[in-house]
Amino acid sequence: MKIIIVGGVAGGMSAATRLRRLDESAEIIVFERGHYVSFANCGLPYFVGGVIRRRDELLLQTPESLEARFALDVRIDTEVVHIDRTAQTVSVRNLLTDEESVEHYDRLVLAAGASARSGATESTIPTHTLRTVDDVDHINAVLTSVAAASAVVIGGGFIGLEAVENLVQRGVQVTLVQRGPQIFTPLDPEMAAPVLDRLRERGVDVRLNTTVTGSVASGTVALSDGTTVPADLVIDASGVRPDVTLAQQAGLRIGASGGVWVDGTQATSDPLIFAVGDGVEKTDAGNGSGTLVTMAGLANRHGRSVADSIAGTPEQAAPALGTGILGIFGLTIALVGWNEKRLVAAGRAHRIVHTHPANHAGYFPGAEGMSIKLLIDAETDAILGAQIVGGAGVDKRIDVLAVAMAAGLGASALTRLELAYAPQYASAKDPINQLGYVASNLAQGTSVNLQWHELEAARAAGAVIVDVRSAGEFAAGSIPGAINLSLDDLRERLVELPRVPLIVHCQVGQRGHTAARILTQHGFDVQNLDGGYRTWLAGTVTSPILERALA
Repeated sequence: MKIIIVGGVAGGMSAATRLRRLDESAEIIVFERGHYVSFANCGLPYFVGGVIRRRDELLLQTPESLEARFALDVRIDTEVVHIDRTAQTVSVRNLLTDEESVEHYDRLVLAAGASARSGATESTIPTHTLRTVDDVDHINAVLTSVAAASAVVIGGGFIGLEAVENLVQRGVQVTLVQRGPQIFTPLDPEMAAPVLDRLRERGVDVRLNTTVTGSVASGTVALSDGTTVPADLVIDASGVRPDVTLAQQAGLRIGASGGVWVDGTQATSDPLIFAVGDGVEKTDAGNGSGTLVTMAGLANRHGRSVADSIAGTPEQAAPALGTGILGIFGLTIALVGWNEKRLVAAGRAHRIVHTHPANHAGYFPGAEGMSIKLLIDAETDAILGAQIVGGAGVDKRIDVLAVAMAAGLGASALTRLELAYAPQYASAKDPINQLGYVASNLAQGTSVNLQWHELEAARAAGAVIVDVRSAGEFAAGSIPGAINLSLDDLRERLVELPRVPLIVHCQVGQRGHTAARILTQHGFDVQNLDGGYRTWLAGTVTSPILERALA
């Protein structure tokens, strides 16, 4: 069997090497239009920042090493320009010589990936994406040629934030330009607030609701807010779009998301042609619809899957959860599944839990905090999504939640997970278990919570806010109009509370829950402000964002 793979890196090379392990006799040819067929694209920003010091550490395999170990025929600087499905051939152009040739295939795998979506305009300033080894070579050339360099980064997503961190690490003055009102839009607004704070703490000039309009002079970029900023370099991290050029030309089905449609075995609408990677539509675990998820883990997994399909042992692909993680100046951002903005837009009934635990026992030195948001189906208790922002331990908790979602565990079932505990690693009630306790209380009606963005409407309807923190905490910052009654004094001061709907809160939600239980059992109509004062404070900073999402 002759198998041609169009594109290398994660999806294409996973398919090629797995195919060789399964079939020693197959003829496997990989065409890669770039000069590097297997490189650590996720490590590129860290090479710019000097965290990865040697360029060759980015180059995982070469055509020579792949030929020696896997007997693969890898042809770099070679682009597939046409597919003839009837003849089962591809037309190939050597980009160095411009020569063209035709190759027959028995099976064809498309791993073309995604192409950059530009947010820049014409400029005399060097402008690059951050997706290839050539990109980092160009970026490093600019930075090494300029003393006290400055840069503009367009886009506050995964690549944009990693670029910002590594440019700052290198001593570059950075302006981050974000088209919309929020940094890192996969997060909900109150969860993104700490990210914005951390960027500004580290001296990044963050411009929201702004675009680049061009350059007005050498070394100066003009912005849509009417200002100019210095820039020796522009990094365009505006996002990506599926590269479906070949698939469209061949008449293959394109999914509603814009990616190449595939079935559960990674086969396209032509059973002899398969597709993997960032250019391919995935099935959303949340509702079964087509979606785009540009994560290296999925590309590798689906590359392996397509090899199994071609070798005659197909297995249906699991739906995509969209699990992701990002580090920025010591802050870890992790997410899985749907966010609140998307649930609201879809009109899907849901419950929300905010918690603010430490990564391990508070009495053990070095505990670091995190903020967790869990989104739950209001009818089935299924976990719909989660977001975590904090220090150490965030990665562990998002992975546990991703596994719980894949296994179909309900939110309340998190109470029953037996997780590893020692004081330097976790708490006896792990943050995951704590999420389950809160979710279980809500599901059983033991407590009723209120979201930070619902507070003003409740107050307008006549509710009274009761802050059950200490007097010192209240004095340090409070919700306007709140009554301060410390939790420890609450039972003795019940007569001071009006018989109207009450909204209680503490700093993070736990004392508020205890207060709500006391008041409920004394006949009060009470709700607990979910996530407490900390979540409300983060949310009010970004409230215009949620107002747009809810509109």
